[in-house]
Order: sequence, then structure tokens, then C-alpha cells
Amino acid sequence: MKLVHTYADLGSTFSSHVQPQPLDTPELVSVNQDIVQLLSCADFSEEQLAQLCNGEMIPEGGQPVSMVYSGHQFGVYVPRLGDGRAILLGETEGSDGVLYDLQLKGAGLTPYSRDGDGRAVLRSTIREYLCGEALHSLGIPTTRALCLINSNTPVYREQVETGAALLRVSESHIRFGTFEYFSHTRQLDALSQLVDYVVERHFPEWTDADDKAANLLSEATRRTAEMVAQWQAVGWCHGVMNSDNMSILGHTIDYGPFGFIDGFNAVHICNHSDWHGRYAFNRQPDIGYWNCSALASALLPLLEGKEQAEDLIKQYPSFFSKKYASLLRAKFGLSSSKEGDSQLFDEVFQLMHDERTDYTIFFRALGKPDLQDLFIDRDRFNSWSNKYEKRIAQEPSSLDEIIKSMSQVNPKYILRNHLLQIAINKAENGDYSEVNKLLKIIRQPFSEQPEFESYADSPPDWAGDLEVSCSS
Repeated sequence: MKLVHTYADLGSTFSSHVQPQPLDTPELVSVNQDIVQLLSCADFSEEQLAQLCNGEMIPEGGQPVSMVYSGHQFGVYVPRLGDGRAILLGETEGSDGVLYDLQLKGAGLTPYSRDGDGRAVLRSTIREYLCGEALHSLGIPTTRALCLINSNTPVYREQVETGAALLRVSESHIRFGTFEYFSHTRQLDALSQLVDYVVERHFPEWTDADDKAANLLSEATRRTAEMVAQWQAVGWCHGVMNSDNMSILGHTIDYGPFGFIDGFNAVHICNHSDWHGRYAFNRQPDIGYWNCSALASALLPLLEGKEQAEDLIKQYPSFFSKKYASLLRAKFGLSSSKEGDSQLFDEVFQLMHDERTDYTIFFRALGKPDLQDLFIDRDRFNSWSNKYEKRIAQEPSSLDEIIKSMSQVNPKYILRNHLLQIAINKAENGDYSEVNKLLKIIRQPFSEQPEFESYADSPPDWAGDLEVSCSS
């Protein structure tokens, strides 16, 4: 594996050179074979992968740096953040011809660690490793990871835990907050240089355009809106949609207190630290828009004016609505849009909200005879079901064809928090088998997997007591 260092080449204004601080006695927890193939590193031994993930072995051409950025955290602007526990090793070309960042997470102190220790713990690293793969398998743009290690290094959180590290792989780790940093510190030459870098690397067709910043804002707005629509459609909560956690490419990044919804609750808050519910499930679309506004404000010095910025981000609601409506129609087995569809959807969502019906199980059972068993108020459900059956009868496809199409967009297997917790508990006791079993299961979310049928069941009662926070 050979690396280039295009981001490090931007200079010390954009990042700080730093060396990884290896963990003690690194132990390989899991290897993502899909990423092994993508990065053409099948000849690496397990020992070499562990060394790579531990920062002991820097591939040829690597130039480790931590990136500076700022951002709005829970709506409050923080003027300087940066990679507090992440180190970008460099970039490498994948087998698909795309240039990918390789970033260590949990590799030790950086100039941006603030009061932190630069470390990650095993539980949070397992969560990010598995959820990146879960969302990718659901067709949602996301960062992913090559491998994951555990160690004997003690890390102090609410209790003493073991230090772990992740080798994260992404097309970019540039955030909305990266642009905010250079704009709000009035480093406008650097802001322009950053736009040029993103365009040259990801959108070379705009290289000679006069309106690169406008194009980038429009594209980021569209991608963000569509990504959030995909989150909503599968019932997934990010938990910390700060502007420094928003990728300029519209990819899901920075997994912390995320969670798939079990019993449907439109106002579900997955982050125990989010006391005011800023990032509740039903607020994610609006927060995506808010973050695009923050990006527009940051890019304003490179745009024609405030009116142009406002016109560009005003596209967000239509981008979101169009994508979300398309996804919902597919989930309900509808190939076309008809008057009354929105009311039909809203009615059953309200029923599910009132009864806390399991979101994933409902959609997987939609169109099947036992669907009514998911509801207590049978009369209310039957009233809705009769309307739904009449609507389905207007479709050109047969019911069998419709059910088949729905099974290809409504997952059977999702990464529920209680499944993650079981895997974490075992891993903390040295048994990594459940981590790798979950990795196998979530890679085929739409398939029937008889040997793993129980992993599609409703969560146990104790799952309701699980809490995840920004430290998760």
C-alpha cells in the first residue's frame, strides 16, 4: 500500500503534523474484508493490520496530520475544534479508482485534543465500526473502516476501559466546520484554497468554473438533504448533528450516540446528552437544513452575495421531500404517486407512534397476513389497512411482486442497540466472535438468514434501559 498526502500538502494552516501514539499490546478485533479488497491489501498479515491500525506502521508516502476545523455544537459556535483523537495518514487509490483517506481514530493526543486524552474506547470503536458497515449495506453514504484493535492501555471515562483504535476509510474527512473555521477567522485565501482542493479532488468537472463555491454549496445541500432522507426512511438517528459532524460530501460521519428506532417514536432522542432534544429523530431534516445554512454563511465571502447563498440552500426542502417521498413510496410498495398518499402514510405513522410499533418489523411485515398482530387497536389498524389495500389495488403489479419489491428496500436486520451491547459485553471480556457475527449479519440486511432469525426479533425489555451519550 502506498499513500499520497494531498491534504497534508495544503500546509500547516489546514492541519498539524503529529505522530500516532501506539497502544500497548494491540489485538486485532475484526477486519473488514470488503475494505481489504477495496484497498488491495490482501497480502497484509493480521499482525501487519494490527500494526497499521495502531499507528506503528505508516505506509510508504504517509504523512500523518490532524485536521483543524470549528463548528456549531448544539447550535453554539465553537471557534476551534479539530481532530482531537484522529490522525489522517494520507490517501490511497482504491480498486474502484477513487482516492480514499486513511484515518486513525483513537491514536493519541493531537494539538486539538483540548482536555481529552486522544483515545477511543472499545465500546465506541465497535459501535462506529459496525454501524458504518450497516449503513453502507443499506445504501446510505458513509465512512467505513478497514479494521479495529483493542489493547491493554487503560483509558479513563466514567470507569476504566481499554483503549481501542479504528482505521477509518472515507472519500473525505472535510466537514462543514472546516469551511466555518477559515471563514470565521477571516482566512479567506485559505477558504478559497479549501474550495479549490475539494473541487479538484471530488468534482474535477468544475475546476475551470467561475462559480466553484456556489456549485459546491448546491451539491453539498443536495447530498445532505438526500442523506438525511435516507436516515429518516430507515428509522436511524445520528444523535449529534453538529456542523463539525457533517461531511462536505453528504456522507454519514462521526458515529457516537446513534441508534435505529425500535418502537416507533417520532420524537425519539437517541443521545442521552441531548437534554433539549435538538437532535431528536423528527428534527433531523430541519437540522440538516440549519447546517447547510451554516455552510452557506461560511462560503458567503466566495459567493456573489447573501441572496445567492439563500437561493442555493432554499433547494434543501425540495431535495429532501423528493428523496424522502420516493423512499417512502418504495417502502409502502407504491410505484407511483397519487393524491392521498401522504395522508395514508401519516395515518399509520401516527398509529405506530401511539402504540410504539416496531418500525423495522412493521415494514418488513407490510402486505403480509400477520401484520395486524403488531397492533393493539385492531379497529384502528383495520381502518387504515382497508385504505392501504385499496391503494395497492391501483398498482399495476401483483401483490406478490409488490411484496417482493418491498423486501428489497425494507430491511429485516438492523444494528439494534441491544445487539451492539451484547457484542460489546462479550468483546470487553475478550470474546470478539459476536462483533464478527454482527458484521456478517448486517452486510445482508434485506436477505432471509434463517440461522440468524433471532437477530430480527423485537428487542428485549432490558433494551429500553440502554443509554448512549456523546461519550459512547
